[in-house]
Amino acid sequence: MQAKTRASLGAGEVKLGAGARTYGSYIDGKNIAEDQWVYVVDAAALLDDAFSSLTLKRKLEKGYVPARELPPSIVGRVAKAGPQTVQLALEAAAEAAPEWGATPLDVRLDRMCALLHRRIAERADEIEEILVQEGHPRVLARWQVSGMLECWGPESVGFYHAQLHQEFRHGAREISVRRRPDGVVCLNPPQNAPMASALLGVHAIFAGNALVVRAPRSGPLGVMYALQELVAPVLAEVGAPPGTLGVVCGDPGPMLNAWLASPLVDDIMYFGSSEAGIRFQERCVAAAKKPILELAGNDVVTVWKDADVELAAEALTEGFFGSGQLCMIPNQVLVHPDVADRLLEELIRQTRRIRPGHPGDEGVLLTPVLRNEKFFSCLDEALLHGAELVCGGHAMRVDGTRDGAGIFLEPTVVLVRGLTDARRMTAVRHETFFPLLPVIVAEPDDDERLLKRFIGFVNSNGYGLRNSLWACDRTVIDRFVDRVTEGGLLKVNDSHIGFLPYLPSHGGTGLTGGVFGEANYPTLRTTHVQGVSVAPAGIRPRDAVFGTGRRSA
Repeated sequence: MQAKTRASLGAGEVKLGAGARTYGSYIDGKNIAEDQWVYVVDAAALLDDAFSSLTLKRKLEKGYVPARELPPSIVGRVAKAGPQTVQLALEAAAEAAPEWGATPLDVRLDRMCALLHRRIAERADEIEEILVQEGHPRVLARWQVSGMLECWGPESVGFYHAQLHQEFRHGAREISVRRRPDGVVCLNPPQNAPMASALLGVHAIFAGNALVVRAPRSGPLGVMYALQELVAPVLAEVGAPPGTLGVVCGDPGPMLNAWLASPLVDDIMYFGSSEAGIRFQERCVAAAKKPILELAGNDVVTVWKDADVELAAEALTEGFFGSGQLCMIPNQVLVHPDVADRLLEELIRQTRRIRPGHPGDEGVLLTPVLRNEKFFSCLDEALLHGAELVCGGHAMRVDGTRDGAGIFLEPTVVLVRGLTDARRMTAVRHETFFPLLPVIVAEPDDDERLLKRFIGFVNSNGYGLRNSLWACDRTVIDRFVDRVTEGGLLKVNDSHIGFLPYLPSHGGTGLTGGVFGEANYPTLRTTHVQGVSVAPAGIRPRDAVFGTGRRSA
């Protein structure tokens, strides 16, 4: 669907500028206009003049703007779905699910993934630009695109296929263990990474489910673009029923309530805070829906005494990417006392490279933090409990100048001496979601006891998204890998946030994934195991019961 066609959809009296995108609700393979629209403002314009940009957005959404050409700062609009449209999306998905679930795996997984991987590669620059328009720094936009490509590369697809279907021969029987789709899966992506999270949900389609996605009002453009222009054409090419994918934009409360109340919905993928997610899990269970939770992370990076300090510090700076407003970044550092001073020195040096700016500028890694009072409250509490400020601790403007009214925050490191009382601090105990990194230096002790304490500290974290270790001693590495049981992902001597084939990008235990939490392979989480035995020529039942299994005469 070309931009010109998109811009003509239900244009009414408002004329969008060249290159702006318009998306209706996507139901049963059709683009449906609505009476209400959500307008999307370019993130750079918001930084330059937030008041004027937001005023124009509000006037547009209330219908107060007369017919005229809109400024380039309005980069798109998305239809806001009403209750009837939300219901139509569920009905179309329920109609499509049985047929799509019966489609051969090599079509809905292997072929579809290959086509989607090629489409994303071909449109990588366009995807990057839309992410930048929504406020993602260009470097992080490229990181997200790399994750999309890695998740659908041939190595990962081969792994998914092997997990979804295995075949065996047992005498005259053909035995298979396979995962069958749950049916209709609904996805509620987060505000901080809606496009990438919506595409994560597409894995449920590969598993044979129909998928309905809510595009968040705060960032609907990337979700609509990715699903309508990347995924929908691929579904059509492989012959999927039109209702296999539905996309609607709306407020989370009413839409989640509609999903919970609908007998057509089987699974709900929910992204949000741990507190809200655990409550939502209870509502799902009460409504007989499978909850698949992607909640907060509070990841621990452990640095042993023989670690490559320079590389470890580089990985730790990932904790400041996106101003800490990403769930899968380092949130706290546990360091051996022998190497603590060198690590802090190197971390301070590398942190100076992390800077604010417009999202489209090369090298920018910080994003605005709109409610920074929580940052200062958390920092003050840590200092009150004995933490020491190592660097940062101020608000600043887009150009990096310190300003108490600035909407950017300096990357901030605090030193916490000792494991014993570290979790008294909110900055250690909970995910903070801003650029504040506690470095916890363990009390000096015998290495054997220290390693045991380190492993115990990591396993006792209430959250469990991902953890990582920096060490050279293979004995230490093996013991850490064998005994760290919490979390959906564990990495050693590597980027904490980098994507790899085979491994999950999301998922975790505890407050990260709820009581059903684990590594999140959506193809597995939205399916259930079924065992199948086929005896083409027939088996005498009496023989089968008594274990001979001979072929009938």
